Amino acid sequence: MDFYDAFAPHYHLIYPDWDRSMALQAEQLDHVVQRHWPGAHQVLDVACGIGTQALGLAALGYTVVASDLSHKEVERARVEAEKRQLTLALKVGDMRQAHALHGGGFDVLMACDNAVPHLLNDEDLLQAFRQFFACLKPGGGCLITVRDYAQEARGRNLVKHYGARVEDGKRYVLFQVWDFEGSHYDFSFFVVEEDLATGQVHTHVMRSRYYAVSTQRLCELMQAAGFVQVQRLDGCFYQPVLVGTRPLDRA
Repeated sequence: MDFYDAFAPHYHLIYPDWDRSMALQAEQLDHVVQRHWPGAHQVLDVACGIGTQALGLAALGYTVVASDLSHKEVERARVEAEKRQLTLALKVGDMRQAHALHGGGFDVLMACDNAVPHLLNDEDLLQAFRQFFACLKPGGGCLITVRDYAQEARGRNLVKHYGARVEDGKRYVLFQVWDFEGSHYDFSFFVVEEDLATGQVHTHVMRSRYYAVSTQRLCELMQAAGFVQVQRLDGCFYQPVLVGTRPLDRA
């Protein structure tokens, strides 16, 4: 995916303190996982990006297998794991082929940071959720975090600010611009890079598209893929969390 390949060097700048965010998110996800699937230990992250959730959970002692469609993000996640002396089994691959890529038997599968709405129609989402289902052991859990698009304004030229960061003698200002078209929107992610010593400025612009799918519809599609006990959880993570369980096999 060109967007995330280009964004990989800057991804951590979304967060004021990436390492602190990793630790906090891991603590929050661990709480959700152990509440819904006690004793879960083996996690499959099918949208790992540069490793924000995967690295944090590995640091807590989970066995983590992770993949992403972006070669550059997987490469960076590998580097970040080595820097922290953490073990991550990493692959490049599409979440719609998750079972073909990883096989089955996992305790928990997750896709965080609003990853699944990159799939632009219900058919692709259902295909992905069926793959997620196949990756899990009976009784295993699926955990997805997404934006609540019911709370987002619709229109064009909608600006979403992330703020300014200073790192290695440079200041970075980050923001997105959204343009809606029906139930989809195109967005441009701007990273303005200023060299504080020379005053030189360089602007990076990455573009992609999202499906502004509702959490209700995602829950319906998870149920259609076979998950039970599907529900939305609020207040436990920075985004709404959707969870579902693969039923136990019947004798």
